[in-house]
Formats: sequence, structure tokens, C-alpha cells
Amino acid sequence: MKRKHLNPRHAALSTAIVIGIFALILSILVAVTIGAVKVSLSDVYRIILYQLTHISIGDPGILTGGTLYEIVWNLRLPRVLMGAVIGILLSMCGVVMQATVQNPLADPYILGISSGASLGATFSIMIGAAAVFTGVLASMGTAFWAFFGALGAMALVMVLARMGGGRITSAKLVLAGSVVGSLCSAFTNMMIYIGKDAENMKTVTYWLLGSMVSARWDKILLPGILMAAGLIFFLTQMRNLNTLLLGDEAAITLGVDLTKWRRIYMIATSLLSAVAVCTCGIVGFVGLMIPHIVRGFAGSDHRFLLPLAALTGGIFLIWADVLARVMMANSEIPLGVITSAVGAPIFVYMMVKKSYGFGGKD
Repeated sequence: MKRKHLNPRHAALSTAIVIGIFALILSILVAVTIGAVKVSLSDVYRIILYQLTHISIGDPGILTGGTLYEIVWNLRLPRVLMGAVIGILLSMCGVVMQATVQNPLADPYILGISSGASLGATFSIMIGAAAVFTGVLASMGTAFWAFFGALGAMALVMVLARMGGGRITSAKLVLAGSVVGSLCSAFTNMMIYIGKDAENMKTVTYWLLGSMVSARWDKILLPGILMAAGLIFFLTQMRNLNTLLLGDEAAITLGVDLTKWRRIYMIATSLLSAVAVCTCGIVGFVGLMIPHIVRGFAGSDHRFLLPLAALTGGIFLIWADVLARVMMANSEIPLGVITSAVGAPIFVYMMVKKSYGFGGKD
């Protein structure tokens, strides 16, 4: 019986995925050591090992209390893990979004999700939920209203995309997203313009630029669970995601109902993107740039593109956040500024030098 030989390119990409997993773990450990207070990698490893397994190595005094423990376990590690989770979320959603709308310039915010989240957050900060609502709704934080705004924008996009009858196509989704995004941005700017509180305006601006400063253990749980669930779901959708790149006519020939799956993927990526946005604010370019970079060497096969993009996005956002907190002494640069400053030149270079198409090289 003839043995089936593994495609050398597929073998190389599979190896790259394994390397990416180890690179992500190493990035998490090393990033925790960097900051105003220097921490050795061995101390980070021993503290994390003890907290996870209760195996004590070395001086047990630093493993459960003290300044070093607080810095590693309660401050830096949650922040680094949040960066990894958000980076994976945004990159994964970018890959799926670009396949769904068949647009290489699509990212998780193309449907007006970021604009809707901005509107919700600005409403909460500038107007004040307590001034409009009472009871439970008034006590909800900025993250809730950002999430509520993102879901509202998504719902409006879906309604607009279905107007006039017919199927929900990629063109309708892009156009509806542009309309909703512009509308939400207009209301956001109006609230900022009529706002009188300078402190609130500073808070809104900082939130809109993105930050991991609020990362805590209790805030990682929900994004982490949804990230894992989303990754598992999309990893089971490789055939449909690859079929999306062939277009509607080819999909009909293959017996795939793209209208149904496009709706499912839109809702899923919108929910996941909304979670990312309400957790750390607007972090641009990650969902747009990372899939493009990975597609340049991994090609369009989602069996390799999706996991590699997710790993790359997690690693990138970890180190972008490290730059955000160490570049200026006694101050922190908003994360969105770092991602845009890094992403824009890279994206321009790719457009000028890399002439591969949307599908990449198979």
C-alpha cells in the first residue's frame, strides 16, 4: 500500500504553529519581567509555578506575598495575559471577517462595531448613565455600555443588510457597516463637543485610544472563555471558510449555503470583537494587519492561516503593550497609539512591496 506523503509546505506550516505556541508562552513569561521594577525570569517562573501547582522552589516567602508577588501575580501577569487574549481575539476575528465579506481590507470593526462601542462608552462617561436611567442600568460601568453599543451597531447593520430583500451579501454588509459606523461616530463627536467636563473628555479620549491598564484576574475570565470558544468553533469551520473565498456561485455548486454561514460568522465575530473592545477600548490595526502579514507566507488555507494569525496577534499585542508601558518614564502611552504607529508603516510596506492577492499563495 502506498504511503501518503505529507505536503512539505503543510509540514512547514504545522511546525510554524508549534513554534508559535512556544513563542507565545515565552513572550508571556518574558513580558512579565519587563517594567519599572526589574524581575528575573526565574522569579516569574517560580511564582507562577507555585500559584498553579503549589510546588515551592527556592525562598517560599516571595511566592505568596510581598512586593515581588504583587507585581508579578496581581499586576503584570493579568495584563500580559489580557494582551494575549485580546490579540488572539482581534486577529481571529480579522481572518474570519475578511473571508466572510471577501474583502482584504476588512477587520473586526468594519461593521461599525468599534464606532458603536465608542458611542456606548462616550454616553456612559460624558452624559452619565445615572442621568438617564435609574437602578441597575445606572450602575453599569463603561464596559457594559460599550458592549451594549457594539451589539446595537451589529444589530442595525444586520437589519440594513437585509433591507430590500434578497440575500445578505458581502457588499451589503460593508455598505451597512460604513453607514452605521458614520452614524455612531457622528453621535459620539456630538457628545464630546457638547461635554463640559474636561476630566470626562480626557477619560473618553484615553478609552478610545485603548489600554490594558484595567486588566485584572476577574476581567480576564469572560474574554478568555469566549476566545477559547471562538477559536474552537472557527477551527471546525475550515471547509466553509475556505469555500467563502471561492464566492457565492462556487459555494452553491459545492452545496454550501453561504447566506446562512455568513450571518453566523458575522454575529460570532461581532460578539467577540465587542468583548475585546469593551475590555480594553479601541485597539486598531491588529485585526487588519496581522491576517495580512500571516497570509503573505501561510497562504489562504484557513487550516494554517487561522491558528498562525491568532498566535501572531497574541504575541504582537503582548509586546505592543510592553512598549506602551515602558517607552515613557512615569507615564503610559495608549495602546492604540502603539498599534497604529507600528501597523500603519507595515501595512503601507506590504501594499507597495508585496503584490500577493487576497487569497495569498496556496
